[in-house]
Amino acid sequence: MNFIFLGPPGAGKGTLAAAVSVTYGIPHISTGEIFRAAIKAQTPLGCKVKAIIDSGALVGDDITIELIKERLSQPDTKDGFILDGFPRTIAQAEALEKIAHIDSAVNFDIDDTAVVERLSGRRVCRKCSHNFHVVFMPPEKENICSLCGGELYVRDDDKPEAIKHRLEVYRSQTAPLIDFYRAKNLLKDIDAKPATEAVLETFKAAFPVQ
Repeated sequence: MNFIFLGPPGAGKGTLAAAVSVTYGIPHISTGEIFRAAIKAQTPLGCKVKAIIDSGALVGDDITIELIKERLSQPDTKDGFILDGFPRTIAQAEALEKIAHIDSAVNFDIDDTAVVERLSGRRVCRKCSHNFHVVFMPPEKENICSLCGGELYVRDDDKPEAIKHRLEVYRSQTAPLIDFYRAKNLLKDIDAKPATEAVLETFKAAFPVQ
């Protein structure tokens, strides 16, 4: 099946997409992964993306859509895929309709209070980049990575004021996609507040493995 994963920052889309990818045997495709792969492969589009990112600008819709088209043409997508982080706007969704058939847009629903709790409690290791959470997955020693002993820190975009801004951007730009796909009878809402394992079980019940 061809999935789009929707939901605000902190909904756990990336973690769930990785789990679904393994369970269903389909690739998890994120825009960040596409950008990094294209840059590494030094494709013509990859070189354009590198120049844009190096300049500090945002990669525009036209190049992003071309990269998505290029990625979805690869053989590992023949049995399905998960798009995470694309589309972000109605314009991107309309462009995607010309590239690939979408079976379901899955909206991982979670309220803003839970998002702030999740993201503001995240701690990242400066050495190995492993993630911890002060409530849900605390390190053995406060502010010390349990894996490598590195210092744990709070990412700038995990600070409460930054989280609120990210949610505002999501609500204004990306949330309209929920109505877009609901109108096409392609939207499936899944409660993203429980633990990842429980959300995955709900997903599997909604979309039985073939």
